[in-house]
Amino acid sequence: MKSIQKGGLPLQQGTKVRKNRVYMQCVKIFNVFARPAWSVTAIFKQFLPAALLLLNSPVHAETVFVTLEKDNALAVVDPVAGKLLKTVPIGQRPRGIVISPDKQHLYVAASDDNTIQIIDTDTLSVIGTLPSGKDPETFAINPAGDFVYVSNEDDSLVTAIDLKQRKAVKEIQVGVEPEGITVSPDDKWVASASEATNMVHWIERSKLNVFDNTLVDSRPRALTFTADSQQLWVTSEMAGTVTVIDAASRQIIKNIKLSVAGLTEDQVQPVGVMIDSKRQWAYVALGPANRVAVINAQTFEVEKYLLVGQRVWNLAFSSDQKRLYTTNGVSNDISIIDLDEHKVIKSVAVGRYPWGVAVKP
Repeated sequence: MKSIQKGGLPLQQGTKVRKNRVYMQCVKIFNVFARPAWSVTAIFKQFLPAALLLLNSPVHAETVFVTLEKDNALAVVDPVAGKLLKTVPIGQRPRGIVISPDKQHLYVAASDDNTIQIIDTDTLSVIGTLPSGKDPETFAINPAGDFVYVSNEDDSLVTAIDLKQRKAVKEIQVGVEPEGITVSPDDKWVASASEATNMVHWIERSKLNVFDNTLVDSRPRALTFTADSQQLWVTSEMAGTVTVIDAASRQIIKNIKLSVAGLTEDQVQPVGVMIDSKRQWAYVALGPANRVAVINAQTFEVEKYLLVGQRVWNLAFSSDQKRLYTTNGVSNDISIIDLDEHKVIKSVAVGRYPWGVAVKP
């Protein structure tokens, strides 16, 4: 780099790195203070540490991983650039996907291989498997990252797997066709939804026994806790509803009916659900309605419906919760939603039948 000249550092001199937004901020700092009254040495002593800190600050980029059910592959997406980076072959009929709390591993349900694969997030290589039982689809990991809980739909079981030992330690009998499953952030509950029984089963994580059951609407598909562990939100696909349950009493607080103008009731099929960390907004994927419902999580009122791709299945937040990613099974893409504006800003083609989605900061 040339030395500072009178009048400041020439902006036209530089490399591609200097065109970086962070670098340009540093240049502006130098230009403000690069006056004849200031010596070069004084400027650098005063501002070089701050400039270096800015230059070395992490860029808020992230990677989105999408399972492709019909391609037997994992799509890797750069959501900032809005493009598919690569597609990596993995197991047969991959669906559910979860990232470990330390972001080092992906766990993917390879349904037709009857296993959960462990994938290194840096190399994207399969480094191990877990004994998931037959035809795994959905599963959840606890906050500590040492246990995985798998829904075994055909056997009416939830299987608890010790990740350190990579072995099943208990099978828990639940209702018929368990599908949605989640762990509360306080690590107290594993909640399992049985589609045919229309019930949520409250499993004590410390004892791995069913403690209580809550009857919900027809065909519960997905569920998630609020960040404070006080509420559980459950989507019911056939009823077209979302049920909000108080975790302390396991009693229903609110039942939210979803309807989209111009669509029949049977087209509105709630599946994936996410709630932001402030419990301000909830987002629900509506399957063949091709929309995401935006719900005020304080008033339980539906504020709007966002048009996304065809047959929207599952959802994931960006690491800063500024964006929401949706997997659209029939249109073979993902939608990227700006959550400040509640506006769809991009769709990215990823491959055949995108199903699950996970995010690495």
